[in-house]
Amino acid sequence: MVVDGGDIAMSEAWRQIGEARAGGILLIADHASAFVPGDVDLGIDRALLANHIAIDIGVAEVAALLVESGAVDAAILGGVSRLVVDCNREEDAPGVLPIASDGHAVPGNALGDAAREARLARFFRPYHAHIAATIAAQRPAMIVSLHSFTPSLAAHPDQARPWHVGVLYNEDDRLAAAAIAALEAEDMIVGDQQPYSGKLLNATMNRHAEGNGIPYVGIEMRQDLVGDAAGQAHFAERLSRMCSKVALNLAG
Repeated sequence: MVVDGGDIAMSEAWRQIGEARAGGILLIADHASAFVPGDVDLGIDRALLANHIAIDIGVAEVAALLVESGAVDAAILGGVSRLVVDCNREEDAPGVLPIASDGHAVPGNALGDAAREARLARFFRPYHAHIAATIAAQRPAMIVSLHSFTPSLAAHPDQARPWHVGVLYNEDDRLAAAAIAALEAEDMIVGDQQPYSGKLLNATMNRHAEGNGIPYVGIEMRQDLVGDAAGQAHFAERLSRMCSKVALNLAG
């Protein structure tokens, strides 16, 4: 379904802001929503849907600002909470329907084979099918994968995460060094493969970027820096400048 004259397209499984352009920049945000459909019972306190286990806080807002500013041409956002389905996992990975996250049980995801298949068919596959169709129709010059992370995990409160931003990648590291340099120029503490490694958690980029030979950069924003409108605007400005510098490096 397309609304607002094509500026925003959406389905139950995904939402798109802006229009993809061949040779442009496409942003992908797997965990941008906390939405849980009314007929999906996760068996958790709904207050947890505002928690990082349910959504990458700040990502949807920063993505929208990047599209609005023209820093990226389009953003494809996951349409449901990562607790409904984690689209940044392989389809056969146990964590694609997480039964626990950061110390919280998710009993509603203890599904039988038929219910698991129905959940994947309803949300996971349409999301990835839309990304694949978008790339096939308007192949971007680069992809930005946008996530956010907590300053610490509830399960490991003693393990501080001092980075302001992380840069993730797997086998294709063509844009990593330029992205790290651009973010360090913004006076940010940059984690190279921190707080997660793209060698381990990179399913969406492995599939749609590396699988198609498209250069990409994975970005992890620290959530306390993008928890309000001012922080989101400031971070979007930094990422906009990063995109410009990385695109120039790619063109060179």
